[in-house]
Amino acid sequence: MRFTTMEIAGRAQPVVISPDGLSFVPVTSILPGFAGDLIDLITQIPSPARTFGSIAGWQSLDGHRLLAPIPVPRRNIFCVGKNYHEHAAEFAQSGFDTSAATGETAPAFPVIFTKAPSTVIADGDTVQRFAHVTEQLDYEAELAVIIGSPGRGITPADALDHVWGYTIVNDVTARDLQQKHRQWFLGKSMDTFCPMGPWIVTADEVGDPATLGVKCWVNGELRQNANTRDLIFDIPTIIATLSAGMTLLPGDVIATGTPAGVGIGFKPPRFLNPGDTMKIAIDKLGALTNVVAE
Repeated sequence: MRFTTMEIAGRAQPVVISPDGLSFVPVTSILPGFAGDLIDLITQIPSPARTFGSIAGWQSLDGHRLLAPIPVPRRNIFCVGKNYHEHAAEFAQSGFDTSAATGETAPAFPVIFTKAPSTVIADGDTVQRFAHVTEQLDYEAELAVIIGSPGRGITPADALDHVWGYTIVNDVTARDLQQKHRQWFLGKSMDTFCPMGPWIVTADEVGDPATLGVKCWVNGELRQNANTRDLIFDIPTIIATLSAGMTLLPGDVIATGTPAGVGIGFKPPRFLNPGDTMKIAIDKLGALTNVVAE
């Protein structure tokens, strides 16, 4: 099943999206009396396919505005850096990676950072340029995991049981800030720097997350083309690492890393320009498209 958040009568409400992506049903039509957001739904309904069964009353999406699936995460978005071998290599050779001086290409342990909740925007929204702050804006196509069942000390063997679904994120990055401040938070956390969507697809429908194609185009040119089987640290390892001493909560978003082909990987680098269109597609999840502000 597919879920997202939609603006209905001036209020953000969770909706179910049809398999063809053209119609919706408000969750309130299926669960009378439900008044929460999508995180509340994730918390209360661990297996929506079994709970909802057959759905009727589909309405056309025409004329309706889709928001990000989780427009305002309740915690920072957890992110994994340098998690594809080829991207780790291109980053090490780019001059932007401070750990490259040690000779490291692939990290020995997952590299974890976060993005502020205020970074999230929807499919079709504009990524702000912030030209007074950065001159090196970059894109990163990523598969994101949505946690369903809470847990701490989750083992890799049990990790996928805690996943509610998956979505797409674009980990937009100001590379010069990333380098200047010697950490990644500021360069990753400016407003609009986390396009997300267009919806969450539940884990039962996605199946094995280790076999998904990940692609990104900039102005129609294919820049990134990989598969999640190429992850250095797979999703169970990431969940186990994050939860070792910290409780993961329903609605937590985990971005699993980006493949090779980002702007800094080219010689010379190919950073984003005003008006550039970024399109990210991941198997079984659809496509996320955003434009850089003029």
